[in-house]
Amino acid sequence: MLSVRPSGASLGAEVVGVDLSQDLDDTTFNRIVDLWHEHEVLFFRNQTLTPEQHVRFSRRFGELELHVRKDCCRPGFHELFVVSNIIIDGKPIGSQDAGLFWHSDLCYLKEPSRGSLFYAHEVPHDANGQALGDTQFASATTAYNSLTQDIQKRIEGRKAVQSYKKGYYRDRNAGPRKPLTPEQEARTPDVEHPIVRTHPYTGKKCLFINEGYTARIAGMENAEGDALLNQLIEHSTRQEFIYRHQWRVGDFLLWDNCSVQHQAVADYKLPLRRHMERTTLSGTAPF
Repeated sequence: MLSVRPSGASLGAEVVGVDLSQDLDDTTFNRIVDLWHEHEVLFFRNQTLTPEQHVRFSRRFGELELHVRKDCCRPGFHELFVVSNIIIDGKPIGSQDAGLFWHSDLCYLKEPSRGSLFYAHEVPHDANGQALGDTQFASATTAYNSLTQDIQKRIEGRKAVQSYKKGYYRDRNAGPRKPLTPEQEARTPDVEHPIVRTHPYTGKKCLFINEGYTARIAGMENAEGDALLNQLIEHSTRQEFIYRHQWRVGDFLLWDNCSVQHQAVADYKLPLRRHMERTTLSGTAPF
């Protein structure tokens, strides 16, 4: 029977008593959706899923995105974006350096992702058996609600420029990435989205900016705009807004890309292996 264990942080909860490899009845699935909207991050422990089952459960929520980096997708499953440091025959099996900066998945698209569903195949551990490679999640709703009224009024109606190129080309632990192809650049032009985004399902206000992809505030002079953006970015990931997830093999976790931003903790390297796979839900234009 389904039960819930809140994380104790400002977001996040564990759902117990659900086997995601099975076809869930509508009542159970709708309860999961409601809990997701309430807690913004949900996770399920001890799941055993095939790629087909991962994709099938994800499609219960709606249409899935096909990632622009097809070379990082699981062979035969363009819906599954692989996040891993594993190299086979001299070639990475997925993205080795994804998520090192705070970000919201696909925020740089005209219609950013609704959410992401992440499954843990391999988790690195240190010599003492401590899990490494945690993921931090910050509540964008709590961050917005914690702004002063003066700042809320200052950013009301304003937009920020989200840039895939900014996030793609910034310094990373794995070294420089190969240049984007003309096709990839054409699919990811810079876009403007509201700084204060309304959640399409709950109506809550969310602070929709992040360190990884937000390039500037539209319509503001560089110095003033940069100062305000930096202030918002610093505010958005204050410790009291964060849930830090320590992964176990078999964890299945979903987060809301409107009300949450996240960051991978890069505290491991080969020969310690990490292998995760992600489906990404199509979303709607921010308002």
